[in-house]
Amino acid sequence: MSQQNIPSVSISYAQTGADQKSNELGMRPMQERAYEKRGEQHLLIKSPPASGKSRALMFIALDKLENQGLKQAIIAVPEKSIGASFNDEPLTKFGFQADWKVKPNWNLCNTPGEDGGKVNSVMSFLDSEDQVLVCTHATFRFAVDKFGVDVFDDRLIAVDEFHHVSANPDNKLGAHLGELIARDKVHIVAMTGSYFRGDAEPVLMPHDEAKFDTVTYTYYEQLNGYRHLKRLDIGYFFYAGAYSDDILKVLDPNEKTIIHIPSVNSRESTKDKIKEVEHIIEELGEWQGTDPASGFHLVKASDGKVLRIADLVDDDPFKRDRVSAALKDPAHKNEREHVDIIIALGMAKEGFDWIWCEHALTVGYRSSLTEIVQIIGRATRDAEGKIRARFTNLIAEPDASEEAVTEAVNDTLKAIAASLLMEQVLAPRFNFTPKNPNSGPIEGFNYGEGGYDSETENVGFNEKSGQFQIEIRGLAEPKSKEAARICQEDLNEVIAAFAQDKTAVERGIFDEELVPEELTQVRLGKIIKDKYPELDEHDQEAVRQHAIAALNLTQKAKEIAVQNEDAGNGNTALIDGVRKFAMDVRELDIDLIDRINPFSEAYAILAKTMNEESLKQVAAVISAKKVQLTPDEARDLAKRALKFKQERGRLPSITSPDAWEKRMAEGVAFLARMKAEAANV
Repeated sequence: MSQQNIPSVSISYAQTGADQKSNELGMRPMQERAYEKRGEQHLLIKSPPASGKSRALMFIALDKLENQGLKQAIIAVPEKSIGASFNDEPLTKFGFQADWKVKPNWNLCNTPGEDGGKVNSVMSFLDSEDQVLVCTHATFRFAVDKFGVDVFDDRLIAVDEFHHVSANPDNKLGAHLGELIARDKVHIVAMTGSYFRGDAEPVLMPHDEAKFDTVTYTYYEQLNGYRHLKRLDIGYFFYAGAYSDDILKVLDPNEKTIIHIPSVNSRESTKDKIKEVEHIIEELGEWQGTDPASGFHLVKASDGKVLRIADLVDDDPFKRDRVSAALKDPAHKNEREHVDIIIALGMAKEGFDWIWCEHALTVGYRSSLTEIVQIIGRATRDAEGKIRARFTNLIAEPDASEEAVTEAVNDTLKAIAASLLMEQVLAPRFNFTPKNPNSGPIEGFNYGEGGYDSETENVGFNEKSGQFQIEIRGLAEPKSKEAARICQEDLNEVIAAFAQDKTAVERGIFDEELVPEELTQVRLGKIIKDKYPELDEHDQEAVRQHAIAALNLTQKAKEIAVQNEDAGNGNTALIDGVRKFAMDVRELDIDLIDRINPFSEAYAILAKTMNEESLKQVAAVISAKKVQLTPDEARDLAKRALKFKQERGRLPSITSPDAWEKRMAEGVAFLARMKAEAANV
């Protein structure tokens, strides 16, 4: 079956090897950055999978125990298998002053029994002289329920995979952390490889989050610093019929692959997961039996190669435990040929370490962006001979005859949103500053061939830190500390909320009469007001401008990078794209950025990926529910019309050839009609 060339974003990296280099204490760059903040009482480490968060915590915990007067460290992980990340490490061998040691009886992830039964072991540990305990989130929750928060005074509580926590009162772990923070007697280190939550709930309430010092290590820094992996592709592929018939169009048996089959509740599922696995195996070749030691299926492919396939879907506990143990066996960790393909359903996501994985193939839309980040993280390990990795989302094409066509369309739009967000996460970091007479070059940034030009807006890039410094005329600067933090740390959170807004995506892709400012100013403006009601109007607008600048510059750079793909620009394609866009426009100002539809490039990719009939069907479903102006949107347009009047000395004209000016005038007219109708009642 012929392999499909899937339209996707491809981001190339410089292979500097910096991420793999250790300092004299045995710390890699992210660990060194985190260790510099070891004195903070509350520390949040945002860093991609495989960047070394577990070891970073070991360094910090040992310092807190030795030098900061804390009695003990308790590490909570989401599932038992991740407990192995905190096994003994001989850190002195690499230059650190102490080794990491966990007594076997205090790694509760390895001890028999259920979480509820291990609670008394937590109290036994608290009463002991030993220093480190590892347990699951569930065991920790039960322990706090049973003993209260005060028994943990003067200890370090470390929460791995922190995105499992939520400020929702029903999230027990989140509630317990809130109590611990309020009591103010413990140190907390929180770690997550996800830059945003897949749902709309914050991990912490803003007043609690403000107490945390954040260490951020970006995907760009990590992947740029690898020795081997040079390129990462992200794409989606639509299919008709049963996915198992089309899977070989995107699955290359010669690539080390993790296949996540769809949840049984999803549209893509056939409702028989065992048959789906059997069908995939049949498509790959002729079954030769199972390996007695590992339990892996042995399948002879058409080229004669025998593929080793691990099935983590089978519910038979004996079979699945044997396969799972074989995958985790440290003796085979560095053995490339140990396994070729892993088929999983709910397993092999976060904390699952298979460095050779080249392709994460996910069937069915995943509603949680966090889950998508975690799945992609399976393929972004650095390994010898592995120069390219990819993530493919295989999605059922909407079918006109289907009753659930609206649901299918929604899944399509959500997949596009997830793709946009991942591009943002993988791109270099943007720092925006307003262009003014005092602007000047910043040390360490390369401003291109001609260097810094004081007459125009400049784009500087620091290759080592993976950061852009971009000057934009008319950019609003945040005034409050919280707004500055959002612009620095949380733009991806804002972009996530925008890209998941159904109305914004639908109109951005399919409304031919769209005026981009309706999305970039009005729709995004409303999302920010709802998300950050505590910010004043100026700061809300500053956050909006920074977020839309980050999203639209990535989209424009990607467009240029795709056009120049054959020009041999290698790892500088995206960087060149940002710089080229800034140079091609006469003036890089915020009005120009607001006039870009953030979803136009997504439509171009969709048009290449989906068959024409399905695309028309999706467009028809969306245009059938075109909405009129709402009173809230009209008020927002009227506010922007007032700003227009202050700048130009006149109100916007309803007959203006400029679509945005006309739309603002329509907002003013809509409000006037509403007032007149109210007066006549």
